Amino acid sequence: MSKALPEIVREAAERLKGVISPTPLIHSSSLSRLFGFECLLKLENLQKTGSFKARGAYFKISSLSEREISAGVIAASSGNHAQGVAWAAALLGVRSLIVMPETTPIVKFVATKGYGGEVVILGRNFMESFAYARDLSTQRGMALIHPFDDYSIIAGQGTIGLEIMEAAPDADAIVVPVGGGGLISGIASVVKEKSPGIRVIGAEAAASNSCIESIKRGEPSEVEERPTIADGIAVKRPGEKTFKIIRELVDEVHDVGEDSIAWAIVQLLERKKLVVEGAGAVGVAAAIEGKLPKSVKKAVFVLSGGNIDVTTLDRIIRLGLIREGRILRLAALIPDEPGALARLTADIAALKANILHVIHEREAVSAPINTIRLEIVLETEGHGHSEKIRSELKGKGYGITE
Repeated sequence: MSKALPEIVREAAERLKGVISPTPLIHSSSLSRLFGFECLLKLENLQKTGSFKARGAYFKISSLSEREISAGVIAASSGNHAQGVAWAAALLGVRSLIVMPETTPIVKFVATKGYGGEVVILGRNFMESFAYARDLSTQRGMALIHPFDDYSIIAGQGTIGLEIMEAAPDADAIVVPVGGGGLISGIASVVKEKSPGIRVIGAEAAASNSCIESIKRGEPSEVEERPTIADGIAVKRPGEKTFKIIRELVDEVHDVGEDSIAWAIVQLLERKKLVVEGAGAVGVAAAIEGKLPKSVKKAVFVLSGGNIDVTTLDRIIRLGLIREGRILRLAALIPDEPGALARLTADIAALKANILHVIHEREAVSAPINTIRLEIVLETEGHGHSEKIRSELKGKGYGITE
């Protein structure tokens, strides 16, 4: 790298003018009250293609020579990087081939094709898809666009840091999702150059905590693949270049649980009307788990993307509501007689709970003779309300169990 990284980031910012719009940085009163410090949200979920990835992809492809892109560009990804590369290549009039793993959700496959990319499904996971892409790159002479371990990619993502510093120079912490490390590396490079006192904090899913494990071992290291709703940052191993920058410039990295990620998504949807994918919500999840320094007074959370399919969002909303105690699941025994179910539903209505679902089991083996077992799902106001409902129904003799 002949130039210093912050210099390349500034070059990227100039290149992206008129192509990428700076995303909003908004204040969240609800999160500020919840966490006890001022919270600002950097809305990369509103970026072109629905994530920050468009920045790095455009800068990288636009930096290639005509000879390098004469046969087109190729990338491996199951989501945001794929869409970013397909979009940027189409905008620049370059052919793109995207290798996606077999586990890629249909919605992301369709979206990538919609941006103009040619898509092939090869590999059981990202690592296998990347190996196929690398081989095809060599065979066909196509330029391989790495999702994170490339200085042009890192610099493109780093333009977010410039925007944050311009809009919130008095922030004392910036919380960034970590997968392969391209986003946090780029942001840290410009933030630490201008304001070394600002803490740059990484957040990753506990189910895919390759960055934390690599820091412990002192070198980029692989972790076992486990399912996570933050699939956009489920990377088995951080990059060589990104890891070096992270060790030098990032103050701390924390991992967060699936329940906290789900709750963060629900909070952002309900309180700010923002659709944020799991990977984009891990920073807020770190604050939910109380993992940010007590000294933080004003934090910026980078919401890195919003590409989440409706089915997954529905499941996550339910997980988040259960965590808040706003969905209560009960089993109840009622007499096998006319009017018994009506009395139970009336009692539930009197307690101001909303019945979402009822399963009526007349032949349940576990139920005594002359009784009916019910499984009930209720919408409540929270943990306190749920406990009151459980207690009141038990007091009325309904034989309530979890």
